[in-house]
Amino acid sequence: MEQDRWSRVKSRLRSNLGEDIYSSWFARMDLESVQADSVHLTVPTKFLRSWIQTHYADRVLLCWQAEVPAIHRVDLTVRTAATRSVAPAKELAAAVDARPGLERGNGRAAPDLRQAATAPVSASHEALGGSPLDPRLTFASFVVGRSNALAQAAARQVAEGRRGDNVMFNPLYIHSGVGLGKTHLLQAVTWAGNSGHERKVLYLTAEKFMYGFVAALKSHTALAFKEALRGIDVLVIDDLQFLQGKSTQAEFCHTLNALIDAGRQVVIAADRPPSDLESLDDRVRSRLAGGLVVEMGALGEELRLGILKSRVNAARVHHAGFEVPAAVLDYLAKAITHNGRDLEGAVNRLLAHSKLNAQPVTLEMAEREVRDLIRPQEPKRIKIEDIQRVVARQYNVSRSDLLSSRRTANVVRPRQVAMYLAKTLTLRSLPEIGRRFGGRDHTTVLHAVRKIEALVAKDVSLSDEVELLKRQLQE
Repeated sequence: MEQDRWSRVKSRLRSNLGEDIYSSWFARMDLESVQADSVHLTVPTKFLRSWIQTHYADRVLLCWQAEVPAIHRVDLTVRTAATRSVAPAKELAAAVDARPGLERGNGRAAPDLRQAATAPVSASHEALGGSPLDPRLTFASFVVGRSNALAQAAARQVAEGRRGDNVMFNPLYIHSGVGLGKTHLLQAVTWAGNSGHERKVLYLTAEKFMYGFVAALKSHTALAFKEALRGIDVLVIDDLQFLQGKSTQAEFCHTLNALIDAGRQVVIAADRPPSDLESLDDRVRSRLAGGLVVEMGALGEELRLGILKSRVNAARVHHAGFEVPAAVLDYLAKAITHNGRDLEGAVNRLLAHSKLNAQPVTLEMAEREVRDLIRPQEPKRIKIEDIQRVVARQYNVSRSDLLSSRRTANVVRPRQVAMYLAKTLTLRSLPEIGRRFGGRDHTTVLHAVRKIEALVAKDVSLSDEVELLKRQLQE
């Protein structure tokens, strides 16, 4: 009798969620017992238990209530070694990673289930003094595309590490513009790392790190603060560009060195590469650059479309009748190009308009509701490395020639042109440009800029060359 009900519940889950999601998350769930008002289910791993409780608790409960209305609670536990079904590790990994780039539905769990799911990770993380975590920001809800695939793979490699493993990327440094997924990846590392209860993974914003250090100094507990941080297995720091103050930066440098030297993992995110963090000490920049530095690029149209679909699927968990036509999704993916937060905002607006006005989503409605999110195309962000590469190719010299101390005419002029372009096409300061050109003084850069400005004003041939280089860099 109970097994017949369980079979019907599984059929409902498969029908509601689709074969892919069911196979990935529910195929290895077993029925243990059915009580008067509760059901006891088991899964083979803590990861599956945490994921199902966090994202699908309400679905499981509703499917059971459709069969047995008296059921008000679903208990989910990990099978013991004696009762656990035998499954090769590779097979289990394949089930967990079946479709890593697609959003899973974020179910609104019944209070008992949701609290049971997130409490262990959240409580342990908050006990360590970590910054708040968003339960939606997991690897499963991270949509993967060409621009972020390497960053996602590296973050996942870190999250799946075990205590005592050799650290492959240290530190792992991820940088990108606003709204491209840095915080999502860092919190996903924290959720996944802590869910196994084997390692201590601490997520801190730079602001939280500064606040903690200053508070420790005021309360004369700085030593305890330092020891607590250096006892972490994986330290995750977000928005490093906001780290201010010489004493705070010095403490961060000591903590960074202590963790790396002890074989502990460090993961950092910022809005620019380490070399561009001019407010940080040279020793910190050097240590950051010594790990794996990964840039998350702009969202391509295909990736934007994938993000939109995932957000619509997530919204549909709570609002079953919410539908967005393919033509509307295509329009949004083409028109909203700035970042992922704008895409999520667009879906929220369509959902609100559809629900509050009881109207279906149409292309006309979408054009009206999201018009302020359609921003003019921003000019391409040009990097000094790009300038050096393009100038070296134009003048048939190598990039190392531009950075060298050579003073021959065939190198001096291209070097001056490259410095001039770096000053006019980027926001970098003269000292920063000099440092990026082989450690030159800022007066050398200023001389080069003034020299090229004067020549361009009277040499038509050089003026045309410079304009050609600008066009190539801005394409």
